[in-house]
Amino acid sequence: MENDSNKGPFKEKKNQAKVVRRIVFITLTILIVVIAAVGIGGYVYISSALDPVDEESDETKNIEIPIGSNAAAIGEILEEEEVIKNGTIFQYYVRYKNESGFQAGEYELSPSMNIDEIIQELKEGIVEQEYSVSFIIPEGTWYEDIISVISEETTHDISDIKAKLEDEEYLAELIDRHNILTEDILDEDIRYPLEGYLFPAKYEFLEEDVKISTIIERMIERTQENMVKFSEQVEENDYSPHELLTLASIVEREAREQEDRPRIAGVLYNRLDEGMRLEVDPTVSYAVGEHNYMTTNEDLESESPYNTYRFEGFPPGPIASPGSPAVEAVLNPEESDNLYFYARRSGEVIYNETYEEHREVQEQYRSEWIEAEDE
Repeated sequence: MENDSNKGPFKEKKNQAKVVRRIVFITLTILIVVIAAVGIGGYVYISSALDPVDEESDETKNIEIPIGSNAAAIGEILEEEEVIKNGTIFQYYVRYKNESGFQAGEYELSPSMNIDEIIQELKEGIVEQEYSVSFIIPEGTWYEDIISVISEETTHDISDIKAKLEDEEYLAELIDRHNILTEDILDEDIRYPLEGYLFPAKYEFLEEDVKISTIIERMIERTQENMVKFSEQVEENDYSPHELLTLASIVEREAREQEDRPRIAGVLYNRLDEGMRLEVDPTVSYAVGEHNYMTTNEDLESESPYNTYRFEGFPPGPIASPGSPAVEAVLNPEESDNLYFYARRSGEVIYNETYEEHREVQEQYRSEWIEAEDE
């Protein structure tokens, strides 16, 4: 009787083990089938992405690859032009094949070409190109002056450029396409919505009749790329990207030497923290619309919201296009107790903690600017 009673639990455990083994076997089988299916599906998908978009196509497309484009940027361009199926797969395929040496320039590519053929074409291009349009925007340039340069170097009239860049529908499209642009640029007090967002740099275009939108959006992209470099610091800062660009534009217009940029930025932060007006001359020049050597008492009476002698806090927006060093200075200001600074005509900047000290410096060196204006 004892043996029979022991057999019952033993048999039950044996049956349970069989069930467990069966479940494990079935589960493993399902997993293997799923993994195999995913693997086969992925292989088929990637293989398909490497094939021509349309093997029967007779169409050719003129595609420009800008100087400095990496595999990701090239893949994005080729996908947008519909000569490859997937830009991301192009990027990783290039990396897997260890391909390099892609040349900037214009290419005649067809949807009937596979990725290997396209890669070969891109490697055989000519890096030196005859650019039809080439111009330089210096750091600290006003929007109005940027528009003038573009007009002089292209076939576009100033009036046409301004009309395009102040068109509300186009501005809304730009805000949708570029993260750096926000509704802040549409504030009614803003003089020019894109002031400060057209990055100062050298620009080159192959087409003689390059579109206004192509030029402007490349400039905005450069601004966005520059801000992305400092994304962590921008995220940690108490001020918005629009306000930071505004501060950077002031620093750009105030400082001649790199060493003064973080120092001036530190003074501006101190003034904001103290609830003081910024009281910086470049904002007054912008308010009255003139590049003045000196700020007059009449200028200080300007009712423009850009006049930081009259209104507290930030002006409505940037007053010029700041370069990367000015942006970096605003994100890494030099700490001090200084609340004032005075720029001499020589470029030297003198810093003070008290208004009394600042006034003494003003009285000592103001004649330099008066003499410069009379020359």
